[in-house]
Amino acid sequence: MARNSKARHDYHILETWEAGLALSGTEIKSVRAGKVSLAEAFGVVRRGEVWLEGMTISPYESGGYVNHEPRRPRKLLLHAREVRRLIGAVEQKGLTLVPLDMHFTRGRAKVTLALARGKKHYDKREDLKRKTAERDAARAMGRRR
Repeated sequence: MARNSKARHDYHILETWEAGLALSGTEIKSVRAGKVSLAEAFGVVRRGEVWLEGMTISPYESGGYVNHEPRRPRKLLLHAREVRRLIGAVEQKGLTLVPLDMHFTRGRAKVTLALARGKKHYDKREDLKRKTAERDAARAMGRRR
């Protein structure tokens, strides 16, 4: 449904979780229509709860006066032990929570949340070189057959 394409480019992914989202009626209708952007989203731990900030869900076209605010903070639904683990991990220096994608599981909206460390510029260049080399090798093997 929605994917954060820059997340794997900008961060080293250490661990992932699947979390539910607390959404209102017009929000879920917009999500089902694919009007979601995770480009600037990030996770925050506040008072023992995990929140998703910066995610944009466009207003529902037929929502009228009951429409939602597009960039409001949204609560993530996780088990208590997962929240405790996230709190300990995020307090470490340099680690952050980044949403990788949003999808439906059995009719419920879910977000794949990753614990990540930011990449340096030279790490990004090395990844790009490695991907290019793998692509060239795959092409060469394809021609050979």
